[in-house]
Amino acid sequence: MSELDPHNEVKRLRDLLQRWGVEYYQNDAPTVSDSEFDRTLLALRELEEAHPQLVAVDSPTQRVGAAPLEGFASVVHRLPMLSLDNAFSAGDLLDFDRRVRERLDGSIVRYACEPKLDGIAVSIVWQDGQIMLAATRGDGRTGENITQNVRTIESVPLRLLGADVPSYLEVRGEIFMPREGFEAFNARARRDGDKPFVNPRNAAAGSLRQLDSSITRRRPLEFCAYGLGYIEGMTEGFQSHTEAMAQLGTWGIPISAHARSVEGIDACERYYNELSQIRENLGFDIDGIVFKVDTFAEQERLGFVSRAPRWAIARKFPAQEEMTVVLGVEFQVGRTGAVTPVARLTPVFVGGVTVSNATLHNADEIARLGLKVGDTVIVRRAGDVIPQVAAVVTDRRPAQVENVIFPDRCPACNSALVREPGEAAWRCDAGPACPAQCRAAIEHFVSRRAMDIDGCGEKIVDQLVALGLIKTASDLYELTHDTLAGLERMGEKSARNLQAAIEESKKTTLSRFIYALGIREVGETTARQLAEYYGALDPLYTATVEQLQEVEDVGPIVAGHLQRFFADSAKQQMINRLLDLGVHWPTPEVQGGDLPLSGQIWVVTGKLEEMGRDQAEASLRALGAKVSSSVSGKTTCVVAGPGAGSKLKKAQSLSVSVINEAEFMAQLEEWQN
Repeated sequence: MSELDPHNEVKRLRDLLQRWGVEYYQNDAPTVSDSEFDRTLLALRELEEAHPQLVAVDSPTQRVGAAPLEGFASVVHRLPMLSLDNAFSAGDLLDFDRRVRERLDGSIVRYACEPKLDGIAVSIVWQDGQIMLAATRGDGRTGENITQNVRTIESVPLRLLGADVPSYLEVRGEIFMPREGFEAFNARARRDGDKPFVNPRNAAAGSLRQLDSSITRRRPLEFCAYGLGYIEGMTEGFQSHTEAMAQLGTWGIPISAHARSVEGIDACERYYNELSQIRENLGFDIDGIVFKVDTFAEQERLGFVSRAPRWAIARKFPAQEEMTVVLGVEFQVGRTGAVTPVARLTPVFVGGVTVSNATLHNADEIARLGLKVGDTVIVRRAGDVIPQVAAVVTDRRPAQVENVIFPDRCPACNSALVREPGEAAWRCDAGPACPAQCRAAIEHFVSRRAMDIDGCGEKIVDQLVALGLIKTASDLYELTHDTLAGLERMGEKSARNLQAAIEESKKTTLSRFIYALGIREVGETTARQLAEYYGALDPLYTATVEQLQEVEDVGPIVAGHLQRFFADSAKQQMINRLLDLGVHWPTPEVQGGDLPLSGQIWVVTGKLEEMGRDQAEASLRALGAKVSSSVSGKTTCVVAGPGAGSKLKKAQSLSVSVINEAEFMAQLEEWQN
């Protein structure tokens, strides 16, 4: 095979990148994964380095961002908004540190470390303490005027705090959409038949580029500062990036709670590893870590290359989006009868794991995507979220593809599928008679956060159901040792352990039991709130929809599911049988007013390091507090760990007391002694 002509290959790569850039930045409709874009850009950069005569001013390697949209006025940045070079390995980071130290005096360097938010870079200007201008990065020199849209973001202060604010302060930062808001927005979009966003960054971009700012206002956007731009009117300048960010915080500008100043590149690597471990618990997407030489004097000595500073670099995380091919679509039936289409994929490594299956949600989502078997698709995975097909790359559609035909009968039992008004899901109407629903319901019942029957995994449940040994959850408590020992790959010892775990599970709590029943849309939090409100099962049998809505966070839809479940004689019979077989929980004691936290309402949010959230909430309840999942004006206090997002923000806006985990642990020790 002959070598590629460098001139033609450079042109091809440039054309690809420019087209993808327009699709992503301008049209908010990406057709390739982030990782493929990065690989293509790297290939182009390497070609241009090998053939410097082919470098052109309009090459994507020489451009920081995208050109402004025609619908917005242009803004010329007083100082260019440059991009950052990327590091993809520990070796790349070491090379960066070596280059930095070579240009300084060779000693160990102090670095500012902060998460690289996956959003849209913006510049915001406050003049005499009042917001005056906001603009996108654009091409690094000219951006889009998005002032009216940014003014609608609650985390962006309209006026700065304090009397020492510079007369002209430009702050650079990231506007992003937290995961909770992103998932809620897409759920509403799918329900209403609208187009969901591909990912939170795409959602932030689309929200900021609305010509009608009232639309932006309805989107759950947040802002976080990461640097300074042009400043006038300061009597004394800042000595370091860390000092500057701390000062921004005192002026009321949001800064990263995870930023840290460290000594030496080894500490940078430790910070990277630390953040990668808690990345999925942060509540927002980050795609890497930014490392900056901390002191401004050293930054000035290091200077810039044409498009990036020499004193900063972004260490990227493994990609959470990749492209792969749809091999087929299967249909799974869940415990509530909902039929979910699942794409079978050519295995692809995404977000640290190999993905071969991805949810397609429902029939409407397949139609919206226009997906066909044989298509190339973008698969997204973030944290523990089930991998999903985010988009179809129609440019790569082969000549031979197959339409996806949604079934009209249950694939597990051949019963009719029904679709209730206002719902996107098609459901099997056979109920427990459907083996798939039976299997899924029992798997939920035995799960760790439900009845927690250790050793009773999917394969064991599948065997028990397939052999006709169990049809409902109550059948589990009548299984004998000989029956369990006769299962495939189940020896005497394993059978004894499983039987002991089944027996142990009889001692539970009311909230766990309610959750284990698998009532539609009743998760752990709702189950706990029902248990706290009613204290027993009997009142639930006769509660009306209106009465059920008196429970916190129970709306009319969930109340309807609850009322129908507990009014069903077959469900009552199953529950009574479970109780007759020994399932029980302690009768709640009437809490007296002498407990330390009686009458108080607490909220726990974020990731706690020393004790899990479950343990923290249990400790609070033992002290008489009511633990809520939402913050309101009635909230007594919020315990906020790393990754606390919208709940912390709401608490601050309502002037609700907020403490960190260390403060909580100290207070807890005092209360318990």
